[in-house]
Amino acid sequence: MTIFEAYDGTALHYERFGDGPPLVALPGGPGMDARYLGTLGGLDARRQLIRLDPRGCGRSAAPADPASCAFDRQAADLEALREHLGVDSLDLLGHSAGALTAQRYAAEFPSRVRSLVLVTPVGRATREPDAAELAAIRAARAGEEWYADAAEAAELLEAGQGDPAALVRRMTPFFWGGWDERTRAAAFDDTLAPAAPWMREVFYRGAGAPRPVPMPVLAVAGARDGLIGTVPARLAAECHPRGRFALLEGAGHRPWVERPGEFTALVEEFLNP
Repeated sequence: MTIFEAYDGTALHYERFGDGPPLVALPGGPGMDARYLGTLGGLDARRQLIRLDPRGCGRSAAPADPASCAFDRQAADLEALREHLGVDSLDLLGHSAGALTAQRYAAEFPSRVRSLVLVTPVGRATREPDAAELAAIRAARAGEEWYADAAEAAELLEAGQGDPAALVRRMTPFFWGGWDERTRAAAFDDTLAPAAPWMREVFYRGAGAPRPVPMPVLAVAGARDGLIGTVPARLAAECHPRGRFALLEGAGHRPWVERPGEFTALVEEFLNP
């Protein structure tokens, strides 16, 4: 366990794996314990993978000011981490909601980011799913045994009926390319610290229009991602002048779990062209 202090004194936790150039990884959620990222399919084989628990998440402390958890304000935490690590620049990876913080940091500190990897990002400066695409991705799973229950939960959530946490849990099969013992274990890992109930609302208060960044950007989508779809990754790739979009067939919202070989090969090729 390694702790450093953010700009406001909040104690933030990170872990390192492997050797090589630093690759800082941000979890999604928002509010997820970064341990769910694992080694991102084995990226630590050639990289020093640095897995950060953002403020109020995982094993990092909750800040005195909850508003500081807005994604745009968390960019300052990444700069504090870079200074703590003693490196001039780094490669940065953001998963899902973490991609918002990653893009904001890259926009505010462009000289500090060599390359940017956005894994199933939620969007550019807010959540940007396409409702029609999500409906089509989910409808394509209608032949699976869990479908009726997951579809009912999605309808109830949309109508604002029932307990949101319980409904999202029932919908979880939509978020994976395949629903089996392995993905269930990854989805429902009770050893991880739960997200703070207030985190989601505060995190998305981050403001501003999409800001293009100058470094190379890889935006990865899972073709069967029924949580956010592929449109947000496509928009992110189009936003940045050196953006590139990649689609992993058969994968859902965590492609490193379901397609680890393809995922790591794709990211490594991008980081080391």
